[in-house]
Amino acid sequence: MSENLAFGLLAFTSYFSIVNPLSTMPVFMTMTSELTKQQQRATAKKAVIAAFLTMLAFALSGQLLFSFFGISANAFRIVGGIIFFQMGSDMLQARLGRIKVREEEVKSYVTDISITPLAIPLICGPGAITNSIILMQDADNIAQKFILIGSMALILALTYAILYASSTISKWLGETGNKIMLRLMGLIVMVIAVEFFLSGLRPILASIFPSLAVVSP
Repeated sequence: MSENLAFGLLAFTSYFSIVNPLSTMPVFMTMTSELTKQQQRATAKKAVIAAFLTMLAFALSGQLLFSFFGISANAFRIVGGIIFFQMGSDMLQARLGRIKVREEEVKSYVTDISITPLAIPLICGPGAITNSIILMQDADNIAQKFILIGSMALILALTYAILYASSTISKWLGETGNKIMLRLMGLIVMVIAVEFFLSGLRPILASIFPSLAVVSP
């Protein structure tokens, strides 16, 4: 039970830090500024559903992708750690999510912005996809697999709730509050990145230098 609880906590915190609904919120507000509240909510709902289906598809097909392309899970963990670290670095400097949408392009996005760029890559970007594949690979039993899927659903439900109330939250936090939250999430993402990188590097080094397997935690 404690292992499942620890896995659930890891899944929730990693998804929350990577998806980071608060960093998506300013972009969502900019791109839906010309829509009514009802249209904004419908757009948020469609974006969250599309993001969930994308994350679920990659989580369930991750092992098939590994086999098809001859990719090892450890190599993917290392690359994922690098991606997470870069994301965390940008978030720590309050740069992530600052996507500039030219005024003349907003209307063209309105037709289907819920899929691109809101669902992909803002909500479900490379980090979320990598996280889905790696954590599904690390899930040791059926319970943990369901916990992972439940964590996805919970985070995306939270994302929808935040986008639903985006106007109120943004005003309440203010510019300073938004930057503080973004930097805090960036720090957490960087810590997760180091853990992913080391968890992928240890087995590779142990296979090259067998003596390291003895001291590996």
